[in-house]
Amino acid sequence: MTDPRFTSVLKRGVAEIIVESELRRLLNSGRILNLKQGFDPSAPDIHLGHVVGLRKLRQFQDLGHKVTLVVGDWTARIGDPSGQLATRPMLSPSQIENNAQTYMEQFFKVVDKDKTELRWQSEWFSSFTLGEVINLTSKFTVAQLLAREDFSKRYESGNPISLTELLYPLLQGYDSVAIKADVEFGGIDQKFNCLVGRELQQNIGQPPQQVFLVPLLVGTDGHQKMSKSLKNHIGIAEPPREIYGKVMSIPDSLVVDYFELVTDVPEEEIAEFKGQLKTRSVNPMKLKKRLAHEIVRQFHGKQAADEAGKCFTRVFQKRKMPEEIFECAFAARYIGDELFQLDIAPTLVKEGLVKSISELKRLLAQKAIEIDDNKISSTVVNAHQGSIIKIGKRRFVRIAIREEESTHRSTVS
Repeated sequence: MTDPRFTSVLKRGVAEIIVESELRRLLNSGRILNLKQGFDPSAPDIHLGHVVGLRKLRQFQDLGHKVTLVVGDWTARIGDPSGQLATRPMLSPSQIENNAQTYMEQFFKVVDKDKTELRWQSEWFSSFTLGEVINLTSKFTVAQLLAREDFSKRYESGNPISLTELLYPLLQGYDSVAIKADVEFGGIDQKFNCLVGRELQQNIGQPPQQVFLVPLLVGTDGHQKMSKSLKNHIGIAEPPREIYGKVMSIPDSLVVDYFELVTDVPEEEIAEFKGQLKTRSVNPMKLKKRLAHEIVRQFHGKQAADEAGKCFTRVFQKRKMPEEIFECAFAARYIGDELFQLDIAPTLVKEGLVKSISELKRLLAQKAIEIDDNKISSTVVNAHQGSIIKIGKRRFVRIAIREEESTHRSTVS
């Protein structure tokens, strides 16, 4: 009989387990299992979509098992073709290293670092010979690889598929052989890659890994899976108020899914929420506030979650300014009547209030930036000492004038 502690771990937030009966047998064996989590540092930040699987890893760690985190410093150069309709550009080693460092810092906000072993693919692939590559490719046919939905779609539409991309699932699968994985974790879109690892293990005589697949979290747009490229993500390293506000923006239809997949709220409560939403006996905003608080608390603590909630109520429900507003120094030229002319672009980008000049231009085109409640369309503006810039719905900055030396106001003696 399976330990009752496993019931929630194997049922809540699970898309598919291959093979569940075998995984249950392993869990009942009392052996410490080697849980594989691979990641390609093709992007530096983790969002809530990644957290769905990371929370499962942590639950298994809490049951006494070990995670092996495989850094895909070789496969990142190819880029995971899963779900891609076009060939992705290859990354440089320095980009990969920088992305990996940021990723790991965020990874251990969820997963227990003391119960995790870090491995880099270069440990085994840097010494791979041509003979070993040929031997690896002999394990699968082109027809098997083209059976992947993303490959078949691209092939049928005439879009190119590079030979390196065809190698990707084989390389990721070999990672399971190299570390002797017992269980591999991934999103449901990683099923093909994980099964390749299982088959390669069987081919060389290792026990086949079990495959633990989690659902894909839908992003804030309510339609597509959470993704930075789609700009519908909630990053776990974002400021508390930003996370809180983004959670409040999700469609009501996603509230229950988010509670199930990225919080520890008991299932009994979630079932109650589901019933209340169905009968319309609760205002969805009330549940979203609870959800936003739970998520911010996970990554920034209770105090930050409380403050983010108060700020949201003040700014968005009562239409008031936040009590505390970040202040930045802006170089400016005095033009008279206590008015200054300044270019807001350099400071906003430098302070991370916008990610890039291109994002700033996009926000201006969307009329999403205001100064003292007036929408602006240019980065060069007139403002007073202490004027407030509002960026989007949730970012505010107070202007502290740093007057340029050549434009100091003249004084009358």
